[in-house]
Amino acid sequence: MTPTLILVLVAIAAIGLIAYFNAARKYQSSDTVANAYDEWTQDGILEYYWGEHIHLGHYGSPPESKDFLQAKSDFVHEMVRWGGLDKLPPGTTVLDVGCGIGGSSRILAQDYGFSVTGITISPQQVQRAGELTPEGVDARFAVDDAMNLSFPDGSFDVVWSIEAGPHMPDKAVFARELMRVVKPGGRLVMADWNQRDDRQVPLNFWERPVMRQLLDQWSHPAFSSIEGFAELLQETGFVEGEVVTADWTQETLPSWIDSIREGIVRPQGWMQFGVSGFLKSVREVPTLLLMRLAFGAGLCRFGMFRAVRGEGPESVETQDSQETAQV
Repeated sequence: MTPTLILVLVAIAAIGLIAYFNAARKYQSSDTVANAYDEWTQDGILEYYWGEHIHLGHYGSPPESKDFLQAKSDFVHEMVRWGGLDKLPPGTTVLDVGCGIGGSSRILAQDYGFSVTGITISPQQVQRAGELTPEGVDARFAVDDAMNLSFPDGSFDVVWSIEAGPHMPDKAVFARELMRVVKPGGRLVMADWNQRDDRQVPLNFWERPVMRQLLDQWSHPAFSSIEGFAELLQETGFVEGEVVTADWTQETLPSWIDSIREGIVRPQGWMQFGVSGFLKSVREVPTLLLMRLAFGAGLCRFGMFRAVRGEGPESVETQDSQETAQV
């Protein structure tokens, strides 16, 4: 590596750090999240580098070298198989909670024949998802709040969600809403960024400030743990049997460095978006590196959740009341 190249890299890193510490997106309300995603969707930088899927990729177990965008679509198919959705018939109704610009929704509709409704809090994402969805594909998109879904109880055969949980301020409410709109006998299949369960091992002196930065930089009020969120799902009273979980940290770990590599091997992206695009791209590098550190060191984990809905508390109460009345 030449001295000139080293100087260029140091300069880019310095610019990134300055932008990083002067442009935090601390969570204040759902509007903070909506505005951030509106901005990222409008300027097109995130779509240029991350494609139609604003989530991590699946690199296999053990992880292997793979195209960044291919790994993302592979993730959707792996999640379908893990959730047992590949055994469901065409026409199965699916709610994609936190659908982004509709990448997963389109795969679920096109490759599996499902009837998909995608919801996001970002109007710009809804608009872009519609633009990217070919005519005849059974996927539609709407603005909705995952903390207060507009759908009646038991509306969908499947509720699907990827990496939406960290934006939710009340994880118990989020868990209940997810399970509430699943039909009895239907299932929830969810993937999420999670924190280590600090009830067992409290965060140490370096983990606390790292976690604070991860929350502040991308409009996250909090991360739940895999164990903690599984408990919240169970406590909704809707789950039949036990919540099934898995840890896909190793399968998804290469995504963080690959996302930085994309900017290096395809510089025409941030060049295309001018100085502001360059600054915005470089500004994300420290957060991506912190994410790689956190997931690699065990501070964060990539959690998978699967649950089947039973009758649910409301249905049980109604049934009990009817039986009492008959007696």
